[in-house]
Parts: sequence; structure tokens; C-alpha cells
Amino acid sequence: MTPVSARAMRGLALAQIHHVTPVRPGEADGLTARVYRQMEREFGVLAPPVVLHSPAPEVMTAAWLMLRETLIAPGVVDRAVREAVAAAVSAVNTCPYCVSVHSATLRGLAGGQAARTIAAGRVAEGARTRLREAARWATEAALRPRAGEGPPVPFTSQEAPEYAGVAVLFHYLNRMVNTFLEDAPMPASAPRAGLGMVERVLSHVIRASSRRIGEAGASLDLLPPEPVPADLAWARSNGRIAQAFARAAGAVDRAARQVVAPSVVDLLERELKAWDGLPRGLSRSWVESPLAQLPPADRPAGRLALLVAFASYQIDATVVDAYRKDRPDDADLVVLASWAALSAARRTGSWLPVRSAGNGEHGA
Repeated sequence: MTPVSARAMRGLALAQIHHVTPVRPGEADGLTARVYRQMEREFGVLAPPVVLHSPAPEVMTAAWLMLRETLIAPGVVDRAVREAVAAAVSAVNTCPYCVSVHSATLRGLAGGQAARTIAAGRVAEGARTRLREAARWATEAALRPRAGEGPPVPFTSQEAPEYAGVAVLFHYLNRMVNTFLEDAPMPASAPRAGLGMVERVLSHVIRASSRRIGEAGASLDLLPPEPVPADLAWARSNGRIAQAFARAAGAVDRAARQVVAPSVVDLLERELKAWDGLPRGLSRSWVESPLAQLPPADRPAGRLALLVAFASYQIDATVVDAYRKDRPDDADLVVLASWAALSAARRTGSWLPVRSAGNGEHGA
């Protein structure tokens, strides 16, 4: 990429982010600068879904570890299959931004028709291919299975952590993107007629950068080692992915302890424990009943956390502004949203079917 085009891509990335002011590349230092350098080299661009975290550097690093080690780094699963899982999960979570980017990348890697049907959520159409089977698994696994049930598992035990890792990653990123980014990978002021061109350019840049990707695990030293929590058991057979998620979870949890009130933590944990993966409702009225359990001072944070976890596409500026009235710091907002998003993603990961029914083993 030429210096001029690199500057243009950086400007495009920063212009898509709202509610917070991201760290500009020329002002980045320390951990932020290390992540930016690795991201531009290996992903091809400063990806807005990662950059939006930059007011909280350790949390941004957590997002980068999960993204790099599941979707980008070399593995046993073909990149196109992983992109199919990413696009399918994004469609489930009503995240048009991520659907657009990852469907475009999938089209560039594997051809058009499969990507179009996956992006539209029509994963059962057409011939059974590995891409459609991966997308179907990702779509159906978003709902908590009943005992003895669950979607067919289209992968081997060696492949399982990569499939599950991409799914959990995008259950996280979709929520953050819906909260902080536009509904397309371009500024709000840009005409949407140009979306196709933007998608093609992004797809080309992302695919071209694949030649510069380092070895698997190269991002892990950005955060300290952590024990693998029980709800990340699906990753334990792959030490690299297990540590990427464990280190990310540790960073987010440490940040959240400084920002999120215990009453909000308890409320979200109770709501997630009872959740089956289904949407909560067409309007935001569902959020009022659980919020009544909180002290009035904690309700703006509780409302934002519940919406991030269960209906991120329902968040608007009024919800964010209500939270920021008493906590105006960008980092606090990023931490609260990241904690809620990762809590929901980890809950989904805890029930993902990752082993064949023939072995009688499924996710919890």
C-alpha cells in the first residue's frame, strides 16, 4: 500500500467511529502503537472494530488477540471457512457492518453466490458445501440447545477451537460494532452508492495482506498469561487460541472491576444465566423490568450493559449520553461495553456444540 493510500485508509477507519475519540496513528505509543503496527501489517488496515477500543489500550489489545489468533493467523481451517462463520454470526446479530466486510472478503476468497446466501442468512439454500455447513452451524449454534439437541458439527476435534473461536469473537465484535460504528464500512456522510467499491477495496487489501501474516501466536506476548476459565473450555485443545481468549478475558475483567458497579455485574450475570440466545423484543421496553432491580444511580450503566449484551442494534445516542452524563471518560464507556459484549459472547461460547453427536459430547 502506498503512503497516500495508507493515510486514506486510516482516515476512513477513524471517520467511522462515534461516541469516542480513537487514538490517531501518529499519536499512538506503547501498547497501542504495537497493536496498530501489527494490525496494519497483517490485516491490511487499521480495522475500526479494533480501533474503536483504543481509548482503553489493554481492552483494545484483548480485541486484537482474539481477532488475530482466530480469524487471521495460520491455522488448520481455511480462511474462507472462517470468514463464512464470521459473516453468518454477524447476520444473526443484525450487524450490517460486519456482514458487509466479511461477506466481501468471503466473495474475494471463495466466489460470489455462497457469500451472498450466507450474508442474507439463507444458509440452508443450495448444495451442501463446507462454507454453507460452517455458516449453518454458526447460525444455529447461536441459540442455546436443548438437552441432546444441537446443530450438526461440520468439523473435526482439531478444527473445533478455530470454528468456535471465530464464532465467539464475532458474538463479541458485532456488539461493539453496533454500539460504536456506522452500519456500513464508510463514514455516515458518504453516499451509500459507493459501498460496493469500498467493499471491493477492503476485500483486496485484506486478502493482499495475508502474505505478511506472521506465525500463529505472535500476538500473545502483548498481554500476560492467564488461567483458562471454565466457560472457555471449548478452546483448551488449542493452547494458542485458549491463551488468546484467556488473556483477553483477563484484561477486560481487570478493566471492568475499576468501572462497572457490582449491582450491574450481578444483574447482567443473572440475565445471561437465563438467556437462550433469542432476541429480547422489537423495542427497548424489555429492558425496564430488570433495570428496576438497580439503584437509580446505576440504571444508565445497567441499561447500556443490557442493551450491549442482548440487543446492541437498539443502542442509540440517548442511551450512550445518559451513561456519559456521570462518566464522561471515553475509556469507561469502552470498558463497560466491552465487558458486557464479552460476557454475552462467552455465554454463547459456553453452549456451542463443538464435538460430534456420535461421540455423545457437546458444549455445556
